[in-house]
Amino acid sequence: MLALHPEFLTREGRKVFAVLPYEEFCRIQNILIDFEDLLELRQAKAEESTASTYSLKEVKTLLGITP
Repeated sequence: MLALHPEFLTREGRKVFAVLPYEEFCRIQNILIDFEDLLELRQAKAEESTASTYSLKEVKTLLGITP
């Protein structure tokens, strides 16, 4: 689990901003980028779930690469 060490800025006794150390911000940013990539991958896999597939042997035959 990612340990966070935020400092809170308040207005009228209510927390309105959280300030993080830069290293923690960068780690969170990288985690979010990876998560977005994962969501895009899952969407692409779902969209292609019914697409035709070929075995390596079939591709080699189609390309005339068979020994």
